[in-house]
Amino acid sequence: MAELTPSESGGPLLPVEPASDGFLLVRGGAGGIAFQLEELSAGATELNALARDLAAVELDAHRVWTALGPYQNDSPSSGMEAVTGVWEGRRAVAAVREELQDIASQVQACKRDYEAAEQRSLASLRSGIDALRLLPAQIMDLHLGGLGDPLRADFSRLLNRDSMEEVAGNYAVLLALLGVNSPALLGAVTMAAATGMKGSGVPDVIRMLAGGVMPQLRPRPVTATAASTSAITLDASSAGLLARAETVDEDGLGKIEIIRTEQGGHEAFIVIIPGTQPGAAGGSNPFDEYGIAEGLGYGSEHTGAAIRDALRQAGAEAGAQVVAVGYSQGGIHAMNLSQDKAFLAEYDLKYVLTAGSPVGGINPEPGISTLHLEHRQDWVPGADGVPSPDTRDRVTVTVQNRVLTPLGEEPGLGPGHRLANYEAGARAISESGDASLVASTAALAGVVGAGGAATATRFQLVRAPQAPVATRRYVDRRLPRQADIRPTGGR
Repeated sequence: MAELTPSESGGPLLPVEPASDGFLLVRGGAGGIAFQLEELSAGATELNALARDLAAVELDAHRVWTALGPYQNDSPSSGMEAVTGVWEGRRAVAAVREELQDIASQVQACKRDYEAAEQRSLASLRSGIDALRLLPAQIMDLHLGGLGDPLRADFSRLLNRDSMEEVAGNYAVLLALLGVNSPALLGAVTMAAATGMKGSGVPDVIRMLAGGVMPQLRPRPVTATAASTSAITLDASSAGLLARAETVDEDGLGKIEIIRTEQGGHEAFIVIIPGTQPGAAGGSNPFDEYGIAEGLGYGSEHTGAAIRDALRQAGAEAGAQVVAVGYSQGGIHAMNLSQDKAFLAEYDLKYVLTAGSPVGGINPEPGISTLHLEHRQDWVPGADGVPSPDTRDRVTVTVQNRVLTPLGEEPGLGPGHRLANYEAGARAISESGDASLVASTAALAGVVGAGGAATATRFQLVRAPQAPVATRRYVDRRLPRQADIRPTGGR
């Protein structure tokens, strides 16, 4: 139950606002505002139930007092004192009932006020970002000249996590940033500008592009083949699991890792999925740039099926407990498993850990714990245009320390997106005393334990070749001209 200001102090009942833990800003989970509001609502319901019980006691006391009425003229020791005692008891019960009802009313009012404040705060965030009050037509005129390519480092100088969320959540700005020149999609820009269309437009835009000017974005089947198996000493902390993602990425393109571990007599399987990898887009590597489109636009349909097959090959039986870990694009695929009905019908997904991933629009099934690491300088987590919801099972941690690209290294997508910075944030999470982080860390440890001896199998994932585009043979259907007609048998 959330801590409350005591009613006798005269102060309002208020849930405790989650405090930042060092350079970590924590939202959601057992210490989050939303869960506290749920607790307040449950508490108000319990108080009202107690008040109803006391009202019944009060009524019974009144009946007893009425029944004792004829004895009020008897001797004081047997008559009047008994009647008075019952009356005072009824009044005491009534006073407690009224106090409970008053507290319940304050709790309900507190919940309403905080819900309204959260809505106002969100509306302010999504409409007050500096330098983003740009008209779509103006952006189209710029042709990205002043903003830079989203896949270049200079883009991160203009946008951070929050401002990128504003851009990606606006259909008109999003399409304009893509440099769309298709008449149909430019029409969508105009419509979006006219109607003020907002929200998670990214999946819609991806499917729109795949169905029109960029058919190569359509996802294709993915297969998984075991490549190598080795015994490892597993660090099962969130930082240790993110470090495994880095080693998987270094092992080659298109690979994932499945770790088989045992603790307390039961097995668990950890799926490690890397981020976006270099190479020709649309080739055999499902973690290229087009893999982002499959994750955000199509729920990781084929990559998720390949992960399920890899689990079977790794020895995971139906009902086995699974933890999914993903960095950047890998986090999208990991979170999509949490709403993949086929996957959840076969395996018991208990926990999902993501770092630097745009997963706010992916809603896991109830009971699956998730932990999302974001960095305030990293625009990538805001690329889907939706903040991660604040719920009991979903914790979002924003790492707020200022970071720079090390000298001599390529900036990539910006220093905030570096996996090393997320590993540092994960180490701080393991040491934190924040209620939400303590509960989330315990949920992870409850599945995989503290680590130790484990078996890791690397799988090579391969995307099927793109089907050749059918070409139409040209047939001249003009009426024959006189010069084309030759007499039969002539030369």
